Amino acid sequence: MQINPQHIDSISSISSDFKSRSPCKFVVLDNFLVAEIADKLYSKFPALSSLKVKRKSLNENKVEDYHFERWDPSFTEVREMIQGKEFLNWMSKLTGIPELVTPNNSLGSGIHQGGNGSFVDVHIDVNFDPKSEMWRRINLLIYLNKNWKEEYGGNLEIWNPDMSKCEHSISPLFNRAIIFLTDENSPHGYKSINIPEGESRKSFYAYYYTEIGEGFKYSDSRFIPRPNDSIYKSIATQVKEGIKIQAKRLLKKLGIKSLDFQDKNKK
Repeated sequence: MQINPQHIDSISSISSDFKSRSPCKFVVLDNFLVAEIADKLYSKFPALSSLKVKRKSLNENKVEDYHFERWDPSFTEVREMIQGKEFLNWMSKLTGIPELVTPNNSLGSGIHQGGNGSFVDVHIDVNFDPKSEMWRRINLLIYLNKNWKEEYGGNLEIWNPDMSKCEHSISPLFNRAIIFLTDENSPHGYKSINIPEGESRKSFYAYYYTEIGEGFKYSDSRFIPRPNDSIYKSIATQVKEGIKIQAKRLLKKLGIKSLDFQDKNKK
């Protein structure tokens, strides 16, 4: 595999660390990929302007893409690795969740990037892939930001479920991976970044799924106001998210795929 052999050898302790976390189960792994691979991804990371999916609204400002055929082959090599049987077994050992898979589409893997002012407000991820009808269980983020400075901001914040406290603030340092459970206990996001011209916040993402089974309860994606948000933003976020969820429920009753899913798969 293309991940650091240290993380393969330390799977028992890594798994114990992951499972001991509460309420959100997560683990941070530095020097995640083999150094040569991480350096290649960094040096060949696509330009911000070339990414096709633009997400700019009241609650987020970033771009993303999943068209690996347009990028350096090193990105495809990493995607094939994180989809492979050996890595899936490693991920299952780490999380305690058997039979994990990651699809070959935008809901499987890709890249995120943000320029100056980029942010993603705290949110809960949807835990269901409507195309494959599978249960989304795990998020993997690999940061690819060399020489990232504390004053740039952009730390991944993990909040407690009632949004009374930010439990963890994790800097998006180069070749640092964060693996966390996709559920109601993992509100997460990052504040607006302040970076020099030519810099960006870069990450490689992958999402892991299982068949629907015992314990599944559908949870839609939604943004959640921080306690210190303005009254205007808090109300606007709650109203917007309420309308979005109701609209998606209506579309589902009518047998129409959600607009969010269609937008995410635009080419």
